[in-house]
Amino acid sequence: MEHKGLRFTKMHGLGNDFVVIDAINQHFDPTPENVRRLADRHRGIGCDQLLLVEPAEGGEADFRYRIFNADGGEVGQCGNGARCFARFVVDHGLASGPEIRVETISGPMRLRLEPDGPVCVDMGVPRFEPAEIPFDAPARTKSYALEVGGEQYEIGAVSMGNPHAVLRVDDVDEAPVARLGPLIEAHPRFPQRVNVGFMQIVSPRHVRLRVFERGAGETQACGSGACAAVAIGRDRGWLEEAVAVDLTGGGLMIRWEGEGKSLRMTGPATTVYEGRVA
Repeated sequence: MEHKGLRFTKMHGLGNDFVVIDAINQHFDPTPENVRRLADRHRGIGCDQLLLVEPAEGGEADFRYRIFNADGGEVGQCGNGARCFARFVVDHGLASGPEIRVETISGPMRLRLEPDGPVCVDMGVPRFEPAEIPFDAPARTKSYALEVGGEQYEIGAVSMGNPHAVLRVDDVDEAPVARLGPLIEAHPRFPQRVNVGFMQIVSPRHVRLRVFERGAGETQACGSGACAAVAIGRDRGWLEEAVAVDLTGGGLMIRWEGEGKSLRMTGPATTVYEGRVA
């Protein structure tokens, strides 16, 4: 009997979970309604983001990498998703690896499968200029005062292909993620909304982090959020070049030499199951 339906793979990077779809060998129309239907955890498959593998449009990339949040909106970057994307295209015979070049709406990325299993992602150069984040501020500074709910908070702001605000906290377990996360995400000074990181610095080589993701809420891990936290921590002089980032779902290693250099993220990518959906 012929099996019909949309083929998908459920994957996760440190608990940040994805529905990954091969849109090269089958058709999928990523309308907001279709994305929300698949991302629904009660009536669909369930995921934080849906990832599409498409043919490259440019001449140098191997694939086009598209990311959709659970609310149906398309975004420019997802670091945990990039690692899963690399593992998916190799495991499904779409690429031989170990290096894979992808194009995104935020620009090109390079992914590399390491011999011992983890995936290293070149996340590009962090962008701190307010207009590039985008963030409403007259000029770049190392920190900004942000009024939220009648209170003032100090944040760092950076783009890793998507916008991030990072707050330093004393104890990430006690951080007001559920209260402040949605308020900062929708703050009018971030015209495209923003991912919100709450960072506890354990040492110059070790941080703990929770992230309230734009369009998804708090997730177990956010790769671009880990990169943003380290970039801001390095910019402030708090962190060294190589930093271990502990998220709720597990750990990532982030390396950044500094201003003008690409930032590299290394971590796992796990396949959960394969399936079909009507």
